[in-house]
Amino acid sequence: MGTEIKLKGDKVIEQIPSIKDKALRINLNENIYGTFAEIGAGQETVRHFFRSGGSSGTIAKAMSAYDKDFSDAVYGTEKDGRYVTEERLKKMLTLEGQIIEERLSREKHPTKLFFSYANTVATIDFAKQFKGHGWVGIRYQIEPDEAYNEIILHIRFKETDARLQQETLGILGVNLIYGAFYKYNDPKRLLRYLYDHLDKDQLEIDTINFSGPRFADVDNRLMSLQLVKNGMTDAVMFNPEGKNVLPAAILYKKNLLAFRGSFRPVTNVNLDMYEKSLKMFLEENKVEKDNTLVVFEITLSNLRSDGEIDERDFMDRAELLCSLGQTVMISNFQEYYKVVEYFANYTKARMGLAMGVNNLVDIFDEKYYRHLSGGILEAFGKLFYRDMKVFLYPMLGENGEIITSENLKVHPRMKELYKFFKFNGKVVDIVDYNPDILNVFSREVLKMISQGKSGWEPMLPSGVAEIIKEHHLFGYHPQKELEQNN
Repeated sequence: MGTEIKLKGDKVIEQIPSIKDKALRINLNENIYGTFAEIGAGQETVRHFFRSGGSSGTIAKAMSAYDKDFSDAVYGTEKDGRYVTEERLKKMLTLEGQIIEERLSREKHPTKLFFSYANTVATIDFAKQFKGHGWVGIRYQIEPDEAYNEIILHIRFKETDARLQQETLGILGVNLIYGAFYKYNDPKRLLRYLYDHLDKDQLEIDTINFSGPRFADVDNRLMSLQLVKNGMTDAVMFNPEGKNVLPAAILYKKNLLAFRGSFRPVTNVNLDMYEKSLKMFLEENKVEKDNTLVVFEITLSNLRSDGEIDERDFMDRAELLCSLGQTVMISNFQEYYKVVEYFANYTKARMGLAMGVNNLVDIFDEKYYRHLSGGILEAFGKLFYRDMKVFLYPMLGENGEIITSENLKVHPRMKELYKFFKFNGKVVDIVDYNPDILNVFSREVLKMISQGKSGWEPMLPSGVAEIIKEHHLFGYHPQKELEQNN
């Protein structure tokens, strides 16, 4: 047989194994052995393993607990009565894992690596109103005597045909199982390979969490960032504990107060704006404290210092916001109206956006809306048509004057439009702000920290400076500070 021909000008192409090859490779490994439990879309994943040959060495059991009563009998009932939830998936993975451990003795199978794969999904409904979504996960071992690892993700279907969605789910399932065993050492690539033989138009992955001994060093917030960066979803959220949470689950029917900022680092101004606007928001009618969620949103364009996303810098900001007990959202939305539109998918309740004067002036710049057929009017329809208010934090003008909604300057062409929103109570001033901190700017603080200058600590909320120093965030280095002071 001759050697393979290479021509001048050939490019290197990454060889992506076919779905059949992936399933076959797992089937032919005599140690990988596990169960498949799939609810809601048929046995789409396990089918690939049955078809590719050699499956008797891999599949201990495959099941679809399709009937709700059967499913409840096997996995118990859920408090909220729903079936397509993360809790449900975790129960499935845990129970199936226990069953395989109980039924197969380790003495008899000392080299076996057990796994349980599960999904619980709702495909598109008959009326084609809801496109469908689901939870998919795997719990598995890499060494027979090692604790289990887990990868759990949430997907949204984008196709409008149930059969296509089923096929998509099957391919994703194989990619996940293959990635779990053969790419666990590089979670970022594992994430990308979930889309092998799939298109972003077929499927959105909006939440993923890795856990277990092999993923002890993985920060799930960083994985969230990858989802947005890779275009797998438009927005991800994580809670103060740093765990990725499903946006739909925590935004559902809530009153939302959102802050967009660079939070680089969080300053006293951010905190003052947060405290004062939240107080005003909670005094609104139709807003209940127990039903209110505050979201700190960082847009991806804000994370690109020079085109590339600085992950270290992102983690520094995430660390600080979480330490202040905040829920954080990372989004791909450059314009404000897109954030509001996104929230409106999940809640019809009253919303608030808190921002500084310069942000509001920026919103009235036409250049951001040239791509819309309705231009700025379309964007403003989306922004202000909803039950939404802007809480405006003042700023210092060049001559030391205080600029509020009353005296801010927008482009002359936009003046009447601005007056319309102001007159209709869509823009309200935060009046009981702290005047002593208006000269605090994140970028100045950041410069001081990175250059080792002293005196920036009082500009930040209490406890934040300590965290920055302790973890050496934002380029802080005690050595620099010593050199500056000597």
